Amino acid sequence: MTDRKAQLAANLAQVEERIASSCAAAGRKREEVTLIVVTKTYPASDVRILHELGVRHVAENRDQDAAPKAIACADLSLTWHFVGQLQTNKVRSVTSYADIVQSVDRSKLVTALSAAAVRGERELGCLIQVALDAESGERGERGGVAPDGVEELATAIGAAPGLRLDGLMTVAPLAGEYAGRQRAAFDRLMEISSRLRAGHPAANMVSAGMSGDLEDAVAAGATHVRVGTAVLGVRPRLG
Repeated sequence: MTDRKAQLAANLAQVEERIASSCAAAGRKREEVTLIVVTKTYPASDVRILHELGVRHVAENRDQDAAPKAIACADLSLTWHFVGQLQTNKVRSVTSYADIVQSVDRSKLVTALSAAAVRGERELGCLIQVALDAESGERGERGGVAPDGVEELATAIGAAPGLRLDGLMTVAPLAGEYAGRQRAAFDRLMEISSRLRAGHPAANMVSAGMSGDLEDAVAAGATHVRVGTAVLGVRPRLG
């Protein structure tokens, strides 16, 4: 085993223990939570190692990094998640490899994603990014739609050819009433998810929690956690 593979295996084991312990504490089954490894800034070689170690979900936040990496790993059975703020001029590229876009936060993006998915003859999963720090009608500091805009976006996604409404995503806010209160933020997201599922029963995915707060996300009921640093380590940004 190479040094890098040994390092990633050890890190994955630690993260797995954290998820398993959090599930046990919350009275949840371990299989209720899916680990997504955020591979941004890391090379395709790390993605290949992670696949060897059993990882099947990976996430990227910049198309210029993700697109060549996805091509280099096209032979692997992976689900690719796009989690970054997405400009419409990048949509055609992102839809060529992403299975799920977790950062849908405006109707213009829904229209662009739908057109690209249809053109590529693909079905694209979509999560609405909820900004818990945003006022009504505004977007959050890190992207996302205000909670009162979720239903309108959900309806648009549900009606858009080539798109599938899978659920919600959030990033714990750095400002506002939920700053430093990750558990409260994730509980709020679950409330919004419950309302969403009343009209869209299949939209049951809740992506929340990262390396520093995955325990709070699991306790709140998240179905997916996005972990980067705790698995891959700290590395300077590319470019």
